[in-house]
Amino acid sequence: MKKLIGAFFDKRFLKFCLVGVANTLIGSAVMFGLYNLAHCSYWFSSAMNYVVGSVVSYFLNKYFTFRSAERGWREILRFALNIAVCYVVAYSAAQPFVAWLLKGASVTLRDNVAMLAGMVIFTGLNYLGQRFFAFRGGQNGKS
Repeated sequence: MKKLIGAFFDKRFLKFCLVGVANTLIGSAVMFGLYNLAHCSYWFSSAMNYVVGSVVSYFLNKYFTFRSAERGWREILRFALNIAVCYVVAYSAAQPFVAWLLKGASVTLRDNVAMLAGMVIFTGLNYLGQRFFAFRGGQNGKS
């Protein structure tokens, strides 16, 4: 059991969390700014969070967190596929769940809470996807 936990929560996990803090600050500002200030839709606002955050995430996680030396389009495509799947799963699950949970609240409140919930779900799925799929060749498991 200890070995299984160690496979997920090691130095790379801590680095991923640091990169995540930067992405969260940048992406959240974009998402909530677009939704609440520019009055863009739930889907557009949350998607722009991940477009902007993904560019930052790719470079920081590739070189800092997972130290992947792989070159070429295959790794970029795996990364993009991971982001897309995590986004669709997280935000598709969050919106109806929060709508059910807060059925008496305003649409604006429900969407803001759903975006926060989607961020949490996305983060967990994204770590697993980047570690074991997108950057799976990074320094043979060392960092």
